[in-house]
Amino acid sequence: MEYKKLRLPIGLNIETKAVLKKTAAARSALAEMKGVASSIPNENILISTLALQEAKDSSAIENIITTHDELYQSDFSSDDFRSLSTKEVYNYVQALRTGFEVVKQNGFISNNQILNIQAIIEENSAGFRKLPGTALKNEQTGEVVYTPPQHPEEIQELMNDLEQFINDDNLSDWDPLVKMAVIHHQFESIHPFYDGNGRTGRIINILFLVKEGLLNIPILYLSRFINQNKSEYYKLLQKVRSENSWEEWILFILEGVEQTSLQAIRVIEGIKELMLGHKLKIRSELPKLYSQDLLNNIFRHPYTKIEFVMEELDVSRITATRYLEQLTSIGILHKEKLWKDNYYINKSLFDFLSNVSVK
Repeated sequence: MEYKKLRLPIGLNIETKAVLKKTAAARSALAEMKGVASSIPNENILISTLALQEAKDSSAIENIITTHDELYQSDFSSDDFRSLSTKEVYNYVQALRTGFEVVKQNGFISNNQILNIQAIIEENSAGFRKLPGTALKNEQTGEVVYTPPQHPEEIQELMNDLEQFINDDNLSDWDPLVKMAVIHHQFESIHPFYDGNGRTGRIINILFLVKEGLLNIPILYLSRFINQNKSEYYKLLQKVRSENSWEEWILFILEGVEQTSLQAIRVIEGIKELMLGHKLKIRSELPKLYSQDLLNNIFRHPYTKIEFVMEELDVSRITATRYLEQLTSIGILHKEKLWKDNYYINKSLFDFLSNVSVK
């Protein structure tokens, strides 16, 4: 079967002077973020807050809109969601967590992992596209701007090539951040799935940086940058396809890495400051109650519940209730009944996460 193959730019001089300069700045910001993140006592605090923010913004790019309240009131473990959009965001978080655990264990990103990530996001196992007819259109005009590969054999071959490129360091000597930009473009251009390509591609970005040792935990908040610059993102994706304009695309992605790393540093420092303030207040006013595990719980869950405390601290319902009521009595938490559940809201953390600035 004849088809025109998408080509990875192997052998091209895409690491221009401007790209190398921007790569250094992006790597510096990313390394600083990695160091700051390691100072948080429990990595699940960041995964449960920053990864949820990433999922919210990544889903918003696909016009899946939810609120912070809906997110924090939902519970993935009990399949209790406040809206369909919220469920889709939590599917993204679950796909990210699952991919992260596999990459951390194996140091490899396979097509099977990519298929599994998309299956979790979309809650189906349709796999790579097998039927023709997929085209990417301008949201406003409906005009077809790009037609990805249509034949199943071509899609499978291209994904096999991409899998090899992701995992074989001998195929290029580019910096991993530059390579990530190329991988992301190639994946989005192959567009291998019927649905969920954008979200799957953004998870692959994070997992690749984990694989390369540039991230310890999956908290790079790149989707907010893409969402804030959506038209530029799609314009540059297409410009590479039509004009081979790699430099502009790579600089855009590197700018995103730098900006979101610096933003994440501010968020992590803000969380640390809030944790310290809560810690001092609890130790001062309820010294017998304080424990690091309890503090971690109310920062892992801005909307915590008795069940969360019972499970994570291995205590009885009576004890968990007493802990939360005492924290409420000194203003650390705000109790609110929503539907059938009592929630104990870490309002200062919730307000902080709800108002994270873009710059």
